[in-house]
Amino acid sequence: MQSIASLTLSRRHFLRTAHGAAIAFAGLPLAAASSCARTTNASLPLISDPHCLLDLPRGFSYSIVSRAGELMSDGFFRPGNPDGMACFPHPNDAGRCVLLRNHENWPDARAGGAFGPDDGLVAKLADGKLYDRKTDGRPFLGGVTTLVYDLRARRLDRDFLSLAGTAGNCAGGATPWGSWLSCEESEIAPKEGATRPHGFVFEVSAAATGPVDPSPLKAMGRFRHEAAAVDPHTGVVYLTEDASDGLFYRFLPSTRKELAKGGRLQALAVRGWKSADLRNQRVSDAPDVKVGQDFKVEWIDLVDVEAPDRDLRLRGHKAGAALFCRGEGAAFGLRPGEAGAVYFNCTEGGQARAGQVWRYRPAPDENSRSPDQHAGVLTLLYESPGPEALDRCDNIAVSPAGDLILCEDGGGEQFLRALTPAGRIIDVARNAHASNSEFCGACFSPDGAVMFINIQTPGITLAIEGPWSRLSAA
Repeated sequence: MQSIASLTLSRRHFLRTAHGAAIAFAGLPLAAASSCARTTNASLPLISDPHCLLDLPRGFSYSIVSRAGELMSDGFFRPGNPDGMACFPHPNDAGRCVLLRNHENWPDARAGGAFGPDDGLVAKLADGKLYDRKTDGRPFLGGVTTLVYDLRARRLDRDFLSLAGTAGNCAGGATPWGSWLSCEESEIAPKEGATRPHGFVFEVSAAATGPVDPSPLKAMGRFRHEAAAVDPHTGVVYLTEDASDGLFYRFLPSTRKELAKGGRLQALAVRGWKSADLRNQRVSDAPDVKVGQDFKVEWIDLVDVEAPDRDLRLRGHKAGAALFCRGEGAAFGLRPGEAGAVYFNCTEGGQARAGQVWRYRPAPDENSRSPDQHAGVLTLLYESPGPEALDRCDNIAVSPAGDLILCEDGGGEQFLRALTPAGRIIDVARNAHASNSEFCGACFSPDGAVMFINIQTPGITLAIEGPWSRLSAA
């Protein structure tokens, strides 16, 4: 394992408001700039990491959990492109936790998988543990790895492959019953070089000790799946779609906690506004959506959800479902003064196409199949005025204090930012690595003391410790 890189960091010099304006804040002077320091903004509120990896605020430190390309405990290679991730309590040891981590290896990837440069290690997999191969016989390289992390020793105990042969596993979501929903964003079909259709959700238990049987949850639909969030009170699963004309979905399971037994897939519609366009991009005659504006919603049943023609969103919109621009991260959580809600990001939503953050508050009888159920409420919490405030928010997590942790996947420098309960955007971290790659996979340890995060390229997983409960007041 890598040693802990402890950073002594000053108080941030300013906070960005919800409108992106800088507010002066008295603090300690910035440390001397290193070779990886940001040069485009002299008032950067984070101190440059001398190791050129991660800039953090005062009181925070990081350690490296793992790097892509190294051997795992099971003899497979650590895959590249780590993306969405979730953290679970260890079943037998409160001093450890279990991370389940996606790998966004797309169908055209020929390297960076678990099976070595020539994919020779695929022979180690037991029969039935690889979801799909390409028509040339090579395995698809997407999937999930499981990491057991020692919170006391601050090191990785062991890691292993837990889902194999899928494609474009971007984000997903944790379930309250201890599993990870890994979402395929790729919809590659047999006529395009696959032998089975892709674009599904797969469930991986946090208790798995090796590769699970890769069974797609087909009733949850075939589309460009991005993330999932589960309401622990009802068992309803909410799903985002990474398309510029995507929908926001919910899945009502026939049997709670047993998604494989099927259920009903629906798409969100705004009451009184059929086929609403919530993208705020003036590409239609839709009225502007204001920050703080509430919409009562209803849900439209979808049919033929395996969508062999990849038209599920088109049929849903025609039936009245609302449009969102590139729905990505989703998380269920609690914020001060609010009941539990689903928070989700639209990466290129808004007039500046720099991102939107939405909140959906479920109705009390959300899992009811009655047509006269109470309406849930959708609210636009934040819309970025430009990349200097928030640059294409992707994965999302809810901190112990109710801050929405937003992973950027923008065109410039990559920041980890937070939308506070008061509506401010503040900087949490900056990627100081030369790759300038996106942040992804933010999630918290069961006690809320550690946040885990991925830098997708070159494939580094980090553990960040600090006063997360006081982040908004920093």
